[in-house]
Amino acid sequence: MKSILMTLAIALPLMATSAGAAGLRMIDIPADAEGPALTGAVWYPCIGVPTDVKTGPITLPAVKDCPVTGAGMPLVVVSHGVGGWWGGHHDVAETLADAGFVVAAINHPLDSGMAQQTRRPGDIASMIERPADIKRLIDHMLGPWPDSARIDPERIGFFGFSRGGYTGLVAIGGNPEFRLLLDNCPSYPGNRWCEQIREGSTLARPLVHDTRIRAAVIADPALGAQFTAAGLAAVAVPVQLWASERGGDGVLPRDAATVARALPVKPDYRIVPNSGHFAFMAPCSPELARLVADHGEPEICADENGFDRVAFHRQFDADVLQFFQARLPKP
Repeated sequence: MKSILMTLAIALPLMATSAGAAGLRMIDIPADAEGPALTGAVWYPCIGVPTDVKTGPITLPAVKDCPVTGAGMPLVVVSHGVGGWWGGHHDVAETLADAGFVVAAINHPLDSGMAQQTRRPGDIASMIERPADIKRLIDHMLGPWPDSARIDPERIGFFGFSRGGYTGLVAIGGNPEFRLLLDNCPSYPGNRWCEQIREGSTLARPLVHDTRIRAAVIADPALGAQFTAAGLAAVAVPVQLWASERGGDGVLPRDAATVARALPVKPDYRIVPNSGHFAFMAPCSPELARLVADHGEPEICADENGFDRVAFHRQFDADVLQFFQARLPKP
């Protein structure tokens, strides 16, 4: 659980960027009976020349608020890891938008590094609420979003990393066995998961599934070992499952391996040689790499054993795009 991720809210202009031509529009989803207010962004196809778009401390290459082009487009929703934010996988979003997808991402209120007033990552409620956040994001994109009529509601995909991978497994029908955590309780300051699991009341709220999601990319999922075959028996959509070889930040190689064995339909399972957990985050600029190194957590940006994150993301982004194009085809 990397404390330095909280500093990314300040250092995001230092992220490496790509020269995509995606449109970019902010979204705000009001609080309702199902959950708190959500903030995020949408990437989408548009005609224009990208510039450096600044939103508060954030700088991304995009065409801000340009008119949406296209119709009958597939939608991919994105879920970040603990301490993350809606733009942590901007390179994937830009690649998909440039290819004709609408991509929507939010900050999860209980564990985003951008949600300083509401974040409680050591509260297991954050894991219960995450799938509900994604359902509400889809509801928004198919309803109040001004260009919702341009989205094909039968072509919805999901992308998630770390806790976002867990979120996706639940959203597509999975049910983790939280009590398996009691054999190896997370041990970082402020974590109350095992206390809450034993007490039981926090888990009384049912997990939210969403059958509108037709395909999912799951990258290095957190809590993967808590998904049994019985817990994933209801998953009926195609899954592309990515795993780091070395793990990190509490995620072990066995997490993805457990999911791969337990899924009822064999996933497109890929183990990335020499990679650590953070290899799936967008490449860092030299400035950001120095910042996290100065905070004692260089692994967020620096990859060991000659691993080239920039080269990997060129292939990773292309493979994710190819998967969604194949699994969310045009009618």
